Amino acid sequence: MDHFLYRDGELYAEDVPIAAIAAQVGTPFYCYSSATLLRHYRLFDDALEGTDHLVCFAMKSASNQAILKLLADAGAGMDVVSGGEYARARAAGVPGDRIVFSGVGKTRDEMRMALTDGIRQFNVESEPEMHALSEVATSLGLTAPITVRINPDVDAKTHEKISTGKKGDKFGIPISRAREVYALAASLPGLQVIGIDVHIGSQLTELEPFELAYQKVAELTEQLRADGHTITRLDLGGGLGIPYTRSNQAPPLPTEYGALIKRTVGHLGCEIEIEPGRLISGNAGIMVSKVIYLKSGEDRDFLILDGAMNDLTRPAMYGAYHDIIPVIEAEPGVDQQPFDIVGPVCESGDTFAKGRMMPPVAAGDLVAFRSAGAYGAVMSSEYNTRPLIPEVLVQDDQFAVIRARPTFDDIIKRDTIPPWL
Repeated sequence: MDHFLYRDGELYAEDVPIAAIAAQVGTPFYCYSSATLLRHYRLFDDALEGTDHLVCFAMKSASNQAILKLLADAGAGMDVVSGGEYARARAAGVPGDRIVFSGVGKTRDEMRMALTDGIRQFNVESEPEMHALSEVATSLGLTAPITVRINPDVDAKTHEKISTGKKGDKFGIPISRAREVYALAASLPGLQVIGIDVHIGSQLTELEPFELAYQKVAELTEQLRADGHTITRLDLGGGLGIPYTRSNQAPPLPTEYGALIKRTVGHLGCEIEIEPGRLISGNAGIMVSKVIYLKSGEDRDFLILDGAMNDLTRPAMYGAYHDIIPVIEAEPGVDQQPFDIVGPVCESGDTFAKGRMMPPVAAGDLVAFRSAGAYGAVMSSEYNTRPLIPEVLVQDDQFAVIRARPTFDDIIKRDTIPPWL
């Protein structure tokens, strides 16, 4: 469920007309619903009721500080994968003891930043990283709490570019080597082993891969405890998918996911961490764009928008599908026609949809891309010197711009011409 609904034929975000935002902010822009973000966070939190747990929002899906503060004030932790994301979380007021640091390429500077300013744990992904973290922590006279990310060799049955738990993926330690790697961790100064980490991929639409991975985590927990390690925390990652079309079969609910966690690892007495991103933010955001032209081609018609692949990268990068709807609702039963829906960037890949059936639209009309809250604004760029588009947060009947659109001067002034030119 989300809070982007038609009222009297006009699309609203909660109690705010989308057209009213467009009139003030201009297009294209991203719009997020506070009510949807909080509802989705609470679904996960409630699903783990009765267990010692922390729901850490995966910031890579949406990292605006306003979103982070909204979720953190509701009790969420944060899962970060870079020093920049860590700094954003802290700037948004998230305490260090609610921040988990993931990622395969942590630098020593990032380790030093997090250790100095406070961190819940590092999810260590390799032996070289483990040695580096030990050296940094020892040099600071501090102890780094760690889990080791294990790769369980489980097929997440998702897009190959977002699968992270098979043996050919770059993430984690092979589970077959876990015991020797934990022995190494226990021998290194400045490290404190506290648990196990696993994450098998994103946009999972069935529970079986989670169950296979978590069963392996449960077995490994018993083995590591028998080896003398203190395993008190299980970081089970995220990855639960969302329906990108209303006709799609719905992925499992957070309640079903929570029940699976309790069934597979609940008997171990560990604190549970999960790191959902897409399911919290995905359907909580839309991208709004304006039709510039309707163009007739030799064998197809084109709908040319002011939004482009640099604003919403997922269709070009993953072949991702987004529902695209008019902001003014079409009359029931109106004839539709197929369009290739494209942006103005000088790339053939700047195509959002091919042969998409759409109701009648005209130049100047607004359209909305549903389910654009995750991996939308965070993956955008200024390709073709197109300014990053605004982000807007709605709460009830009010809205605020939470990232402004830069001017061309703002962009150009970042360049520096060397003195010899």
